[in-house]
Amino acid sequence: MKRILIAVAIVFLFATVAAAAGPKTYQVTGPVLEKKDNLIVVQKGKDKWELALSKDTKIKGDLKVGSKVTIEYTMTAASIDVKEDKKAEKKAPAKK
Repeated sequence: MKRILIAVAIVFLFATVAAAAGPKTYQVTGPVLEKKDNLIVVQKGKDKWELALSKDTKIKGDLKVGSKVTIEYTMTAASIDVKEDKKAEKKAPAKK
């Protein structure tokens, strides 16, 4: 019985760690230049960063233009367009 409980605990631990592992998180800090319902623009150095806001975005504090913020984000693919490898096409033998 003790072995079964230990095995279940180990499986649960690995499942929790695997579920927690996701895409890498990044952060950007700077003043807010623009804020809309679905978008925020932040100044970082000379660059302007546009980040989308979703219904799941958690905002702590009074977010307004001019506020200094630190945003934690992940990169998510919006679309992927696979291109054929031209080198592989050239290597294929010609049909006779």
